[in-house]
Amino acid sequence: MIKFGEQVSGYEIRVFNEREVRAAAGIVFLFAFMAFMNGFLTGNNETTKLMVSVFLLDFFMRIFVNPKYAPSMVVGRWMVNNQKPEYTDAKPKRWAWSIGFGLAVIMFYLIVLNDIRGPINILTCALCLSLLFFEAVFGICAGCKIYNALHTQKVKHCPGDACDLNRSRAPIQMLNTTQKVVFSLTILAIIYLAFGDIFKFLMFGE
Repeated sequence: MIKFGEQVSGYEIRVFNEREVRAAAGIVFLFAFMAFMNGFLTGNNETTKLMVSVFLLDFFMRIFVNPKYAPSMVVGRWMVNNQKPEYTDAKPKRWAWSIGFGLAVIMFYLIVLNDIRGPINILTCALCLSLLFFEAVFGICAGCKIYNALHTQKVKHCPGDACDLNRSRAPIQMLNTTQKVVFSLTILAIIYLAFGDIFKFLMFGE
């Protein structure tokens, strides 16, 4: 029962189903974001305290027991069990989830045990939410990239062959000039709509 990663036929190392991992990250992100915004907007931290406690338990089980029994991973597996698995190296996930566990311990100490409120809480929660968001939405595991940078034995079986820096991109992955221009004009329009009055005041004093 106590192990990290699963043995799959055809793979010489323990692996995870990346679809399950990303689903779990999305589930944790959703509830953590709702709890954070509830506390931020209402000033009531009870929901945040509950979420931080569950978050800590979830990541404790991922690292020290077995990830497949962590609540978010159970739900994640159930949600994507009709999709073909995409296997990824298990080792760097422990490194990545250790970062999450460390952030959970900090939040548990600040919010649950001491009810401390301030910038440190917001920054810690924002960092945690950012890491979850990037993994769930883009499949970018920041902890895995740190693992790759610090270890000579590189990550194997990265999702989408993301570890293969020499892999050439397909034409459908490239941005053309029109896309770049449209995107740039959209950003400029948003900036103008948001800060146009300030710009006019600075330029013309009106």
